[in-house]
Amino acid sequence: MSRRTFTVALAALGACLALASCDQQEDDRPVTARDFPRPYRPVSDLAGNAFSTEQIRDDRQEAQTVMDQAHITEGMTVVDIGAGEGYYTVRLAARVGSQGRVVAQDIDEDALRRLGNRVERERLDNVSIVLGLPDDPRLPENSFDRVFMVHMYHEVTEPYALLWRLRPALREGGQVVVVDVDRPADQHGINPQLLFCEFERVGYRLVEFVRNPQIDGYYAQFEVAGERPEPRDIEPCLQPGETTTELSLPAEDSPGESNDVQGT
Repeated sequence: MSRRTFTVALAALGACLALASCDQQEDDRPVTARDFPRPYRPVSDLAGNAFSTEQIRDDRQEAQTVMDQAHITEGMTVVDIGAGEGYYTVRLAARVGSQGRVVAQDIDEDALRRLGNRVERERLDNVSIVLGLPDDPRLPENSFDRVFMVHMYHEVTEPYALLWRLRPALREGGQVVVVDVDRPADQHGINPQLLFCEFERVGYRLVEFVRNPQIDGYYAQFEVAGERPEPRDIEPCLQPGETTTELSLPAEDSPGESNDVQGT
C-alpha cells in the first residue's frame, strides 16, 4: 500500500469512528451515492437566494461579469444548477436569446415552484425547470455548452457522484463554471485548492481561475480531461493543510491566477 493510499484509508477510518460506525455513516447517504467516496470536509447548510439581493448583485454587475467571463453568447444551451430564485436563470435566458436554452435545476421543490411562477410571469419561453437529486443533476447527455454552479458548490453533499454524473451532459467543448468564496466549507465557501482537487479526481481540468470583488468571490472554469474513473476508484481529497495529498497544479498546466476579470 502506498503512503498516499494509507493516508486516505486512515482518514476514512477516522471519519467512520467519529460517526460511531461506518454502517451508520452510510445510512444517511443516498443508495445511489454509496459507490462514491464521501467528501472529507464539512458541507454548508442550504442557503436562500432571495429576490431582495438581486439589485445589490446587479449594482456590482455580478451576472454580467460572470457571463462575460464564461463567453456566453446567443444560441448557447446552458444549465443553472442550484438555480434557487432564478437570479442567474433569468439573466442567462436574456443572454442566450430565443435560439438558446436555459435549464434551471435545483433539489428544492419549493424553490423550483417559485421559480416556475417567475418564468411564467416573465414569459421566459427558453427556460425549462428540472428537479435534481443531491447526487445526480438528472440532465440529458451531450446537451450543454456551459454548466453554472454559482455560490452553491459548498452545499453539495455528494460532490464526487454529482460531478461524475454531470460529465456526460456536457457537449464537446462544454465547460463547468463555479463561482464561490474562499473560506471554510462550513461557512458557505470552499478553499480553491480543494475545489480543484475534487474536480480533478472525477476527470476535469481547471482552465481558468480569477478572483474578483464584483462576483463576491472567485471564478473557476473546468473542462473534461481524460477518462471518467470508476466510482470506487475515486480517491477523495483531504482538506488543504491536513496532508500532502492536496492537489498541486504543475507549472506548465496551471492556468494562472488573476485579480481582475478579463474582457469586461
